[in-house]
Amino acid sequence: MLDWEKLYRMQLELDTFIEKEKDLEKESLFDKKVVALFVELGELANETRCFKFWSDKAPSERSIILEEYVDGVHFLLSLGLEKNLRYNLTAISAGEDLSLQFKQIYGAIHVFAQSPVQETYNALWNQYLSIGKNLGFNEQEIIEAYIEKNEVNVIRQKQGY
Repeated sequence: MLDWEKLYRMQLELDTFIEKEKDLEKESLFDKKVVALFVELGELANETRCFKFWSDKAPSERSIILEEYVDGVHFLLSLGLEKNLRYNLTAISAGEDLSLQFKQIYGAIHVFAQSPVQETYNALWNQYLSIGKNLGFNEQEIIEAYIEKNEVNVIRQKQGY
């Protein structure tokens, strides 16, 4: 089972470091994080190529798709921290059509941005985790990839990214 609190603690450390280094401690970053999540989701969709009906090119390597996927996890965690929300685990099922899932999650992000409460946050996470399941990622892979990318992000920030 995903150790959510560990991930939230790691994200809080990264967010706190970035906000201090960039002198953003008094600024609300919610809207920027929402836009960042939209962008990361688009990057993920682009690597899966699920919507590119006009192209015969295969999706990116699984490791690249997983890295893009955990970029979204970073922003989901960060948005929860921003609004003092935590994901409440529910049963996740894989959706049938990945393109449709991407379309639906864009709507879920919008709904959450308009009403950042526990119910909309859980719905957003459920849809995101469903995409992960559809992509074949298990919880352990997600945790390990998140930790690895978090460490890269910390190093980047310390080097003036």
